Amino acid sequence: MTQPTLILASASPRRTQLLAQIGVTFAQAPQEIDETPAKGESAMALAQRLALEKARAAYAAQDQSDFIVLGSDTVVVTGDAILGKPENADDALQMLALLSNRSHRVCTGVSLVSGNRSASRLSVTEVSFREIELKEAQAYWETGEPQGKAGAYAIQGLGAVFVEQISGSYSGVMGLPLYETAQLLAEFGMPILSPSGAS
Repeated sequence: MTQPTLILASASPRRTQLLAQIGVTFAQAPQEIDETPAKGESAMALAQRLALEKARAAYAAQDQSDFIVLGSDTVVVTGDAILGKPENADDALQMLALLSNRSHRVCTGVSLVSGNRSASRLSVTEVSFREIELKEAQAYWETGEPQGKAGAYAIQGLGAVFVEQISGSYSGVMGLPLYETAQLLAEFGMPILSPSGAS
């Protein structure tokens, strides 16, 4: 029995890297959707909703039937403030100032869609930052790394120097929690580890 095709509803190099890390073969169909939080929507609910919306949008855009779409979205929250992707340098510096010398949560939703079936998982990781001096934040922005990153940092890059402690999923902070992703793929008939020759 041929395995269905997996489609990643993202252009993220980090999600691409993480899927490849666990030996998954996939195509990509990035989706642009409105990521504005609904009034009163929590970071956890937002991450799950956006992951599912991305997966559904990519599924609807396909012209074949035997495939599964994976959508994922990462939201950073500190206190009541949801931090998306910085719009400019000032925005990034403000985010890094909010994260400096305190803990924040990284909520990453992952969803699979195939036909009329869908399933989702959520990873929530607590990350503690050391104090970030303004000149460090400015130098970090100038590297280009914070652009396009939720919370204006990348834990797998230079942003790691700010991290004192992490409790939860490292891959979830990168943008795709592999434990939850593997669970979902197995549910949809695509186990990561299976005996040789098994379908």
